[in-house]
Amino acid sequence: MHNEIGYIHHVGHVVHNIETTRELYRRLGFLTTAPAYPTLSRKAGQPATPFGAANMHVTFVRNFVEIMAIVTEESHLPDDATPIPLRVPPAALPHVVESIERTLSNISASLARFEGLHILVFQTDDAQASARRFDQMGVGHSGVNRVQQPDQQVPMGIVEIDRENVPEGRLAVAEAPILETSSAQAAPIHPNGATDLVESMLCVPDAESEAYVARYQRYLGRAARKDGATYVFDLRQSSVRLIPASRLGEIMPGEIAPTLPAFVAYAVAVRGLDT
Repeated sequence: MHNEIGYIHHVGHVVHNIETTRELYRRLGFLTTAPAYPTLSRKAGQPATPFGAANMHVTFVRNFVEIMAIVTEESHLPDDATPIPLRVPPAALPHVVESIERTLSNISASLARFEGLHILVFQTDDAQASARRFDQMGVGHSGVNRVQQPDQQVPMGIVEIDRENVPEGRLAVAEAPILETSSAQAAPIHPNGATDLVESMLCVPDAESEAYVARYQRYLGRAARKDGATYVFDLRQSSVRLIPASRLGEIMPGEIAPTLPAFVAYAVAVRGLDT
């Protein structure tokens, strides 16, 4: 079945220390963007302070891996971390602060489960179409929110799947950004040869496997195919793989999920296996 869902937009790795994690990714052969973090004056007249989640990206041509950590006034960030001032009209400030605090609470809850992968966002050709389809399928969602980064031509539509139980973390769909310049669209050449984010792997309780398959079928608007012990949702040159916990060792020898459910891995395509 063809619908508006395309490929994996990004996955998110939630960590305590973003600088240590950057070094780990470097040792794995990935290049990352410099960390960025928001600052905000939480009350009129007060100085702006770090507030929210710092993040950096492992960027590919069409998607990325987000590395995220909560920031506070006491946070230790790399010297090249960039503050991004949030400018909010005074009347809207209480609502914005409440929204950010809710996001921080969700991220903190993810970290309390374990440090690792907690975010999966799918690319959509049309966020409004995704929201309408979610309504038809009974998927609880946020509605379409539009955000714009400095290098984007137009705001990007995002729909959070946040009005139903999603124990594995944050799920959303997002439009691909339309960037201002061709240079902004160019991805770095990673030393390990990685070129694309092509799979997200979710480990689930055996007894709930069919329920997870049914839930992701509603999100993605397509059926899963059986691949050995796993269930695979095929997207555009990418996929989501659901793995029953008792079979994880067959797919990833020696791996044990920290808790269930858990995003246990993602896969990238590479230029060649000899890189």
